[in-house]
Amino acid sequence: MKSWVLDLDGVIWRGDEPVRGSADAVAALRNAGVSVLFVTNSAVRTPADVAAKLARHGIPDAQDSVVTSAMAAATLVDAGERVVVVGSGGLRSAVIDRGAEIVESGPADAVLVGLTHDFHYDDITRAMTAIRAGARFVAANGDTTFPVADGLLPGAGALSAAVATAAGVEPTVAGKPHPPVADLVRTRLGPEGIMVGDRPETDGAFAKVLGYHFGLVLSGVTRRGDLPVEPTPDLVADDLSDLVTALLAPG
Repeated sequence: MKSWVLDLDGVIWRGDEPVRGSADAVAALRNAGVSVLFVTNSAVRTPADVAAKLARHGIPDAQDSVVTSAMAAATLVDAGERVVVVGSGGLRSAVIDRGAEIVESGPADAVLVGLTHDFHYDDITRAMTAIRAGARFVAANGDTTFPVADGLLPGAGALSAAVATAAGVEPTVAGKPHPPVADLVRTRLGPEGIMVGDRPETDGAFAKVLGYHFGLVLSGVTRRGDLPVEPTPDLVADDLSDLVTALLAPG
């Protein structure tokens, strides 16, 4: 398989802690002539920020190989539209790059919600108000949690669920495993490849949407005691290093 899609949280790192051997595994893929795309459901960082973090973890030259849920969410708004953004810099930057106008209140064409550590009651209020007035509702991703070095933290899906409850409207979800981000990946890599991730419900389902193989690693949310899982992975390994070693081994 010459195209690999790699999740980040739980595959390359957990929070700020690297997963054992992940940088060497990416280097081995690149040396084998494999196309590697880093796809994250996080909408917090810009692609440049993600590439900088990858570089700090020993994976250089990745800026043109990053796809975020913020990028996918921004494809669902058009240039010139007015957009309420509840989220961090990555989501706001993607909306601006799209040519849309970010507004804090008032008439809006769309509401985009992603992860922010500064989530307040006022954010729910302004998002709800715009949606109830007719704005489209887009969630960067539906992940209820994300892994860090010592456990789990609430994810963007938890925030968009609060907005959905108040607005009485379910969002269109842009990130894995949904079509907006799948379209971005297929444009980059084509119709065949392997998706490597730690969450069957997102990464495994995303592999099915893409038509790719699913490689499940046990370095993030899913543990060996959770097996079997659905969808059934094509391959299971303790981490990316072990998965790459198995698939690049001669014979």
